[in-house]
Formats: sequence, C-alpha cells, structure tokens
Amino acid sequence: QVQLEESGGGLVQAGGSLRLSCAASRSIFSISAMGWYRQAPGKQRELVATITVGDSTDYADSVKGRFTISRDNAKNTVYLQMNSLKPEDTAVYICNVKGSYIYRDINYWGQGTQVTVSS
Repeated sequence: QVQLEESGGGLVQAGGSLRLSCAASRSIFSISAMGWYRQAPGKQRELVATITVGDSTDYADSVKGRFTISRDNAKNTVYLQMNSLKPEDTAVYICNVKGSYIYRDINYWGQGTQVTVSS
C-alpha cells in the first residue's frame, strides 16, 4: 500500500504563511490527482485544493488568492503554499491521492498535519 508523508504544519499568527508537503512512498499505480482536504473539530471535511497530473487546479472559494497548490510528478509530491492565513484556516490538513491500479479506482489518505492560526 501507499504511504503518504505529510509535513509543514504548525502554529502561525494570522497573516503568516506555511507550506505543506505530501510525498507518496511509492508509485505503482496511475495517479490522476493529488490534493488537500481539511477538517476542523465539529465540522465536515472539506476540499481545499486539488491538482491533476496535467496541472489543472481547483480551489475552494475560501482559499482562492491565498493558497497555491503545486506538484512534482516525478517525485509524487504535492505542495500547498498557504499565505495570509486566517484563524478560520485552523484545521487538520489531510493529503489525498486519487488514481487507478489494474482497473480499480484508488483513494489514499494521509494521517493529517495540524495547522493552527492564532488571532
């Protein structure tokens, strides 16, 4: 199975920046997209940003203009640059990888990295 290693979370003051990264331990399947979700206590998990193998991107309206997703396909790594952070961005950020292997759809999730933005 694929192991997703997330890093870059931490505590930052409002207006600050963080850069998250997520690397897949191996790639024996065809990746179609990688992305980030987030979940705050008592709230539903929500999509933050995704990027396809062809570099097509999608962002939640709440982060457009502040967050930038990018990837290194050769390294199976996705990044999330987060600028102008707000307290409402506080959540566990979870890496996601979508793809297929021998005609089966796959969907892997990381363990999550905590992002806390103080007011």
